[in-house]
Amino acid sequence: MINGVLPDPRRHAYREDLAAASLRDHVKAPRYVAGEQRQLDVPVLPLRREPRFDATLDTEALFGETLTLLDEREGWAWVQLARDGYVGYMPSEGLSLAVRTPTHKVAALRTYVYPEPDFKRPPLVLLSMNALLSGGAAEGKFLALESGGFVVAAHTRRVDETAADPVAVALRFVGTPYLWGGRTSLGLDCSGLVQLANEAAGVPCPRDADMQAAEIGRPLDPNAALTRGDLVFWDGHVGIMTNAADMLHASAEHMAVVVEPLAEAKARIAASGSEFLGVRRP
Repeated sequence: MINGVLPDPRRHAYREDLAAASLRDHVKAPRYVAGEQRQLDVPVLPLRREPRFDATLDTEALFGETLTLLDEREGWAWVQLARDGYVGYMPSEGLSLAVRTPTHKVAALRTYVYPEPDFKRPPLVLLSMNALLSGGAAEGKFLALESGGFVVAAHTRRVDETAADPVAVALRFVGTPYLWGGRTSLGLDCSGLVQLANEAAGVPCPRDADMQAAEIGRPLDPNAALTRGDLVFWDGHVGIMTNAADMLHASAEHMAVVVEPLAEAKARIAASGSEFLGVRRP
């Protein structure tokens, strides 16, 4: 325990029978493990609260992301993601022992991996924004991947290249279906949208809305004028201001990423009983 309080289990790997070795001085467990590094070699894997396919989806890990494998049994791996420290269970299939250093990332909303540098060939898989790639030589308009296959080079950026405006990134997701725990261009939730946009801009960002409300930027005075990029928080929800009056968010009400007047959203969300928490400026 830290000051008599157990650390947040979403970002600290411990359970009744096992804990990460880094927590030895903070939690009691029968066994501590250092874990082993793995890397995703499939487009996306769900991270669930329990080792069951019908368990709550907490977040998703993307191609090329690394993680620490702490335990594995019956086809499920208990892991901690390197990106944001999130802890949970994901299918073991799709985790590779071979760990490649990423050189590029997907900058388009999504892009295909082709078996050859030829867009007429049937693609192998579909990757989403912020997937990490280990690239080799360029072949025409394609980038060869060390893991096999080819992606359109114009859909990628070097890992050290960042988007100038996270709001512009987030706006590209308008119309994307709402998916609780989702983190891809095929479905995402409110905090997943904020995290993806900030990552594309090179800004580390925690996963959940309550973490973002506590850690991103600085709080604003309730009467302060809002501006593009400000984050607006409710209990369990977050939106991004696109200007002084309009908010972009992945909305369970609309079941999609939408832009709407903040005043309308505040009235509707208040009517649902969710508490308004305030605004933070990154």
